[in-house]
Amino acid sequence: MTTKIPLQDNIIVEKTFQFSVKILKFSPTLQDLKQFVLANQLLRSGMSIGANTREAQNAESKADFIHKFKIAAKEADETEYWLLLANEIAKDRLIQQLLDDLKIIQKIITKIIATTKNQVANKQVNKSINL
Repeated sequence: MTTKIPLQDNIIVEKTFQFSVKILKFSPTLQDLKQFVLANQLLRSGMSIGANTREAQNAESKADFIHKFKIAAKEADETEYWLLLANEIAKDRLIQQLLDDLKIIQKIITKIIATTKNQVANKQVNKSINL
């Protein structure tokens, strides 16, 4: 069953939500291997990507928006680290799928940050030209 979430037409919100679901489903595999710390760290960072992405949708400013996405990018990097460690322990096919999904998410987040920074810079240039 796929949950319908608000902002479903927002690709990064949808991808990070579905990624969180996959992380939640994978966590018991690590727990079964007695890798509780790894499971916990992966849960925290993996789900934080979506939480920060979602929070960015209600940002108070462009700077706040960029900041939230930078946090999501950091959490994605951390998640990649935990997934690589998990791959050494679990050798589960889902890990590679999670890593592939994460690479797509990282590319989208990077593009969102760059595009928003360019918009802010262009707005500042246009403002100074109009003075």
